Amino acid sequence: MGTGHILLLCLLGAALFSSVICTNAIGPDKCCFKYYPRRLNKNLVSSYVVTDERCQKPAVILITKKGRDICADPNLSWVENIMKSVDENTL
Repeated sequence: MGTGHILLLCLLGAALFSSVICTNAIGPDKCCFKYYPRRLNKNLVSSYVVTDERCQKPAVILITKKGRDICADPNLSWVENIMKSVDENTL
């Protein structure tokens, strides 16, 4: 094998290695890009998750009893009331 072939294999290996590193980046699991526009009944919500601070928008993911994820604005009073209600029911 010539020097050119070895150099080509090294470049190909470096390109493959860098693509593997890029796809394994550590970041937030779930982020919200839009808020749910309507008020939600607190009896439909079983739990919630506050999104990671690295997300572009701060949000609360409300998880319904049917397993649906709904993004909501954490600054709205009805969202705060649902979070409080869920917290009280889990204690």
